[in-house]
Amino acid sequence: MADYSPKHVPGQIITRTTSAAVTGGQLLYVSGSGTVAPTTAATHAWLGWATHDAASGGLTGVTKDGIQYAVASGGITAGQLVEAAAAGKVAAHTNGTNDFNVVGLALTTATDGNDVEIDPIR
Repeated sequence: MADYSPKHVPGQIITRTTSAAVTGGQLLYVSGSGTVAPTTAATHAWLGWATHDAASGGLTGVTKDGIQYAVASGGITAGQLVEAAAAGKVAAHTNGTNDFNVVGLALTTATDGNDVEIDPIR
């Protein structure tokens, strides 16, 4: 068997080209071949969180592992599952409805527009 080295090692940041303007901390999804954009709704194609701002066509880092902060879209209670929402935010997930869209578990409680701590689920 030939040697194999992974392209990404867990815990490391990957770099992607943006297909829309990105703000650091937004949840990103795979928007095309090698590109990412802020999530616009619940999606199973979410990738991770932007490490910094980038204009459309620019580069941003994407962090995929570890505890993350996200902006809440609506109220979220600690212990709830969350899914992607518009503007790269996360929203409370309704169990049993498109469960493949779950992004992670809320570790803190947050109101709309405030930061919520997330443990990503992959």
